[in-house]
Amino acid sequence: MFPREYRGVAFVVGLFLVVQVGALALVPEFAASGYQAVENPDNPANSVLYVVAIVAMTGVMLAAFRYDFDGAIRLLIVGVSAWLSWYVFSALVPPLAAAVPAVAVAVGLLVHPEWYVIDTAGVLMGAGAAGLFGISFGLLPALILLAVLAVYDAVSVYGTEHMLSLAEGVMDLNIPVVLVIPLSVSYSLLDGEAASDEAAGVDADEEVDADSETDAEAEGDVDAAADTSPDADAAGEVPDSPEPGDRDAFFIGLGDAVIPTVLIASAATFSPAANLAVPLLGVNLPALLAMVGTLGGLLVLMRWVIRGRAHAGLPLLNGGAIGGYLIGSIAAGVPLLEALGLATFF
Repeated sequence: MFPREYRGVAFVVGLFLVVQVGALALVPEFAASGYQAVENPDNPANSVLYVVAIVAMTGVMLAAFRYDFDGAIRLLIVGVSAWLSWYVFSALVPPLAAAVPAVAVAVGLLVHPEWYVIDTAGVLMGAGAAGLFGISFGLLPALILLAVLAVYDAVSVYGTEHMLSLAEGVMDLNIPVVLVIPLSVSYSLLDGEAASDEAAGVDADEEVDADSETDAEAEGDVDAAADTSPDADAAGEVPDSPEPGDRDAFFIGLGDAVIPTVLIASAATFSPAANLAVPLLGVNLPALLAMVGTLGGLLVLMRWVIRGRAHAGLPLLNGGAIGGYLIGSIAAGVPLLEALGLATFF
């Protein structure tokens, strides 16, 4: 591993930690404000509905990219970013005042979507979404959610590969669906796009000829897509950087940070384990070890990514979160059936 790739790994670990700690800090405020999205957070059907919504949204986005509605998707994500940012800021300041920085996040994404703007918006979205889902999913629904999405992520990346197609469309929109991990101080996402546009400049006739010559290659080049197409639930490297020491940035899906953090927030909210003496955070041992497990999975994932291939992130990340949570629950003296959220069914 090259030294700057070590820095990149440290940076992405830092972003994950901010999302996790941010979600834990927001959970008490969200719960007190009545932001729980469902009447019965212990109902496993909540997980099924959420997975169906994810699959449906994936289909909508793929159709939008196919029929050139990219702009609509970009505006939708920017709007969601402002909405979730408002939830985060409203935990700190009055709701009306929270609208000001939330709108600023949206304006920044529209006007100057540089990597640090995208990452800032992504962290706010991630902490807000994980906190909201964490107080809305009880232990069993959260565990079901993570297990099902881990399988779905693996199938969609390694099997059907439609997640890679989604990534190709998302990457050009400069929206906080992916976190950008720069490997140098001078890295600029926008400058890189400008250079690519200039290098790719051809007239219409030349473009048609080029397309006709490369369609067959593009359709069959799965390895190239995997190398260069990170997305909301897959991690990969920056395009056109085949040599490990030459790449300028990593990309990792925001969903990879959010989904395991849902279990962390759920454990902090619903686990009967006693809270630890951590200032400003209502965290218990199951939630803490779920954090550790997630970060362990992240380190393994980044090791794979550094080798130059995109990978499904959720099998490792969710697996680490679930394993850490269960170990933490047993260590805290929580019976296994209760830790799994099954005690009420027996």
